[in-house]
Amino acid sequence: MAQTAFDEITGGVTAPQGFTAAGVVAGIKYDRKDVALVYSEREASAAGVFTTNIVKAAPVLLTMQHIKGGKARAVVANSGNANACVGPRGMEDARTMAAETAGLLGLPPGQVLVASTGVIGQPLPMDRVLPGIRRAAAELSREGGGDAALAIMTTDTVAKEAAVTVSLGGVNVTIGGMAKGSGMIHPNMATMLCFITTDAAIEPAWLQKALAAAVERTFNMITVDGDTSTNDMVLVLANGAAGNPVIDSENADYAAFAGALEALCRKLAVAIAADGEGATRLLEVRVLGASTERDARLVARAVAASSLVKAAVFGKDANWGRVICAAGYSGASFNPDKVDIYVGDVQVAEKGGGLPFSEEEATRVLSGDRVVFTIDLHDGDGDATAWGCDLTYDYVRINGSYRT
Repeated sequence: MAQTAFDEITGGVTAPQGFTAAGVVAGIKYDRKDVALVYSEREASAAGVFTTNIVKAAPVLLTMQHIKGGKARAVVANSGNANACVGPRGMEDARTMAAETAGLLGLPPGQVLVASTGVIGQPLPMDRVLPGIRRAAAELSREGGGDAALAIMTTDTVAKEAAVTVSLGGVNVTIGGMAKGSGMIHPNMATMLCFITTDAAIEPAWLQKALAAAVERTFNMITVDGDTSTNDMVLVLANGAAGNPVIDSENADYAAFAGALEALCRKLAVAIAADGEGATRLLEVRVLGASTERDARLVARAVAASSLVKAAVFGKDANWGRVICAAGYSGASFNPDKVDIYVGDVQVAEKGGGLPFSEEEATRVLSGDRVVFTIDLHDGDGDATAWGCDLTYDYVRINGSYRT
């Protein structure tokens, strides 16, 4: 995609005009914020991308139904409990969350999108969830975006928010978002929730197209541990409050909007990868010179997902053999005898074979907060980037007691 002129600003889901949000403590699992609500003051175009896992949580199935009409005004979400794999009660509880939110905001239930994240296989404590929704509705404000971002966290160590502005038809438009994700992160998609708002005016079909393309290059290019969850979704509400000419075709405004949306998604995706459970370093895998973009993505994702590569990054070991091995089983087509590999600015392999290199320089690169592997396949113009993190002892500690 061509470069898009956009500016990063502070804020999250309430940065665009016409949106309020809240995050409150309901006591679902811990004594912390765990119910979030995002509300558009006017009807909004809606789009979504969802987990490809066959096992889908009830809120995913309900939201997939509600979003078919392309319009929505609210998102209600809880953390601490996934509302997944609990039988018919799961859908009943998801519908109750939508109905409760709709009643409080004066909306049809079909205009409320529902999300949950947390432990699988345990019924939602609705005696806590519903009062939490009521408190959230009462506390909606333009200042509530940060609280909402906190309320969707599970094992995340930091809240993840971002916002950008872009000019569409001479009008300044804002796109804001919040995300959660730390473990069970792997395409397609990760254990993640992402809610995006914008005051741009865009028809639902074009919003869906822009979102799908952005997700493919961002959220579907991150991995922490190789697990794809039951509850993943990325949702966008576009309420048109900025007053730009409505985007209803593939024109310059669409390209600018799509580019800014992708930039926002990339920022949130990288934040998820950097906050991987137990992680000490962000891993960035850049693939150049592939015969196709698809091949580049396959290689980048395979290397970023390799447990052996991730463990080597944790150990500050420039074990490039693990990198080319992962590329080889990725399913991509390339000639191994052409491959060059770099760890940061240190070239460690050329034409598929090892090079003498300074272990001290490689260790220096591997000691940074962000470790970049560059793989040049010398086979075409395709390129892609994937993000992950190192694999540490703390990952096992965190997940050994996640349910309890």
